Amino acid sequence: MKFKFVWLLSMLPLYLTIGTSCKKTAASPGNTPVDSSVAMSHALDTALSVSRDFYLWYQDIPSTFNAQSYSDPNALMVALRAYSDEPGYSAPVDKWSFGVLKTDWNQLSGGIGSTSSVTSSGDFGFSVFFRVDGDLRVKLVERLSPAGIAGVQRGWRVLKINGSSNISIANSSFIVNAIFYSGSSTFTFQKPDGSTVDMTLDAATYQQQPVYLDTIYHVGQKTIGYVVINYFLGDTTQNIADYASVMNRFAAGSVTDVVVDIRYNGGGYVALQARLADYLAPAAANNKLMMTETFNDKHQNYNTSLYFSKVGPLNPDHVLFIVSQATASASELLINNLRPYMTVKLIGPTNTDGKPVGFFPISAGDWYVFPVSFRSENSASYGGYFNGFTPDKIVADGLDKNWGDTSEACLSEAIHYITSGTFIAQGIPTYKPDPAVVQANKALDQPAFKGMIDTRNIK
Repeated sequence: MKFKFVWLLSMLPLYLTIGTSCKKTAASPGNTPVDSSVAMSHALDTALSVSRDFYLWYQDIPSTFNAQSYSDPNALMVALRAYSDEPGYSAPVDKWSFGVLKTDWNQLSGGIGSTSSVTSSGDFGFSVFFRVDGDLRVKLVERLSPAGIAGVQRGWRVLKINGSSNISIANSSFIVNAIFYSGSSTFTFQKPDGSTVDMTLDAATYQQQPVYLDTIYHVGQKTIGYVVINYFLGDTTQNIADYASVMNRFAAGSVTDVVVDIRYNGGGYVALQARLADYLAPAAANNKLMMTETFNDKHQNYNTSLYFSKVGPLNPDHVLFIVSQATASASELLINNLRPYMTVKLIGPTNTDGKPVGFFPISAGDWYVFPVSFRSENSASYGGYFNGFTPDKIVADGLDKNWGDTSEACLSEAIHYITSGTFIAQGIPTYKPDPAVVQANKALDQPAFKGMIDTRNIK
């Protein structure tokens, strides 16, 4: 398969953890392979064979593991996750190994598809989170998707889906199926002004826009650059051009501090996060170690190191990341890689996903399989953050506000820190996430891609 991507430095170019932050890792309804039974049997055997070779925890796969007992390579990959035993963790750590039809992956990796899953049929182009139980909000809309074209915006409340007003945590499965796996659904939305609108959306594919928003705020003596980056996937040439446009604008505008909003960024190409890191890192980091990738003991020849190559004059006083439980893989990599060279602060409602490992596509018949195959560490040899990164300031996800609204909870907190040097006073009630809401939102985020992808020609 060919990627729209140029290997920069020693290995630039995501999760796609893949995992979801890029798109979903589990086969969706209707994503049925067309393989004959013989072809499927071969694909399953191949998927297991390459996993016994490349899986980071290959030695834990039992000799009795039967590839033919699974319906397709994705089901097999999901089953393998149970054998990811990591020292210091009581449960398997792999949540991301997956398989996908080549036709679907080719669309997804090029940024053409859906916000939710690796299927060629597409979706409506928006995703949702609960603000509290019963209050479901649009969290992300792709501009060129059916929802984006219809005018749906982040912050709108979902009152009804297919005529049902049972919009509750207990009904999360219904919500997921209606929004992500339906060819057509009807919705009643409530806008911020209290008015409502009914609309029917039909699923489609569309070109994603990873760099969603950038703007500059002048607050006191500070000039703050704010950018929302929702994926490290898609056409890498266009992504790199977009990064250059944003960062050159920030430099020309004498930006003193930068806020990078990756709260729903599930990851993608290693090289894309590296390119962004090259803009954000201080000049002193130039030519210094950014990160390493380490494979299992069968493939130490693929171990590699990536170095900073500073781009542009931007040298911010502060870099703050807005994160959430949906921040995963290559986006976590960006945070980890910058930390040894500068002060980085995190703001958000929960820990990040916790994916310090990655993979690459391996052919298995009409499928690609992605067994987790390498670990990542920064220049301080820090990795293994399977529990995710804890925000320096726990703040509610401002799901009732649109992107770039300076009154949105996380962005407001970031601006306060930049302008005062401290987070908002402790006298203000501290946000405490509702565990039930967190779990429900994890279910709503399952269709999303999460991954860290190495695109070298590894065989």
